[in-house]
Amino acid sequence: MRAFLIGLQFLTRIAVVHQDNWTMEDFGRSVKFFPLIGAVLGAVYAAAAWLFFIFLPAQDIFLPLHFTSVCLLILPILLTGGLHCDGFMDTMDGVFSGRSRERMLEIMKDSRVGSNGVFSFVILLLFEWAMLLDTAPYFLVSAAFVVPVIARLMMAAAITLYPYARPEGMGKAFAEFANRRSLLFAALTTLLLLLPWGKLAFIALLLCSGFTAFFAHYVEKRLGGLTGDVYGAITTLNEAVVWFTFLLGSVIFTYSIR
Repeated sequence: MRAFLIGLQFLTRIAVVHQDNWTMEDFGRSVKFFPLIGAVLGAVYAAAAWLFFIFLPAQDIFLPLHFTSVCLLILPILLTGGLHCDGFMDTMDGVFSGRSRERMLEIMKDSRVGSNGVFSFVILLLFEWAMLLDTAPYFLVSAAFVVPVIARLMMAAAITLYPYARPEGMGKAFAEFANRRSLLFAALTTLLLLLPWGKLAFIALLLCSGFTAFFAHYVEKRLGGLTGDVYGAITTLNEAVVWFTFLLGSVIFTYSIR
């Protein structure tokens, strides 16, 4: 329970019990609980999606679609403190800078955000906003729960299956004390969490697994391993992959009933 609460406090702004005495081993032990932490976030996201897009319209209360979509879009950023978004932007700045391995790592460590990071994040947000607008409400609620669960399993996979690129760093605490058993526990937890959400959730899981393997391998070739920023990028990008999967499912379902 201690490891779960520490992971919850570190990865989100939700602090059920305030923990201020963390060790590297605590970080490593929390990795196996990442999908459960995702489920906590997913419950909040799904509740918001259900409220905005199903419950209120059923009561003949129609909020502006673009406004509610933006609210759902920024909710993950608010609840995670933008932690993974920061890692995503740093990764885009470093990995796609075209510099040497050492310079890439320096760029990613810099607290300032460069043009690659800004452009990439804006484009990602625009794509996610479009997907929220175009996905049917029923699929939107399901996706809202599934998105953070699968994305955090992929982060656990990146931590346990790939080497760490730096001799030290915050992400190294996760990598040193997490192992294949942590990933197995996280994977089994994810499978159980996805069962109520149907085949589309498992299709999203397969697509994210393939994407994670491709992206992690690509980054490893350039950096010699992964970093904490890359973990955040993998989480953020896989969230988009899940949204896209449910968008496709929504479109196919809509055309099939016409």
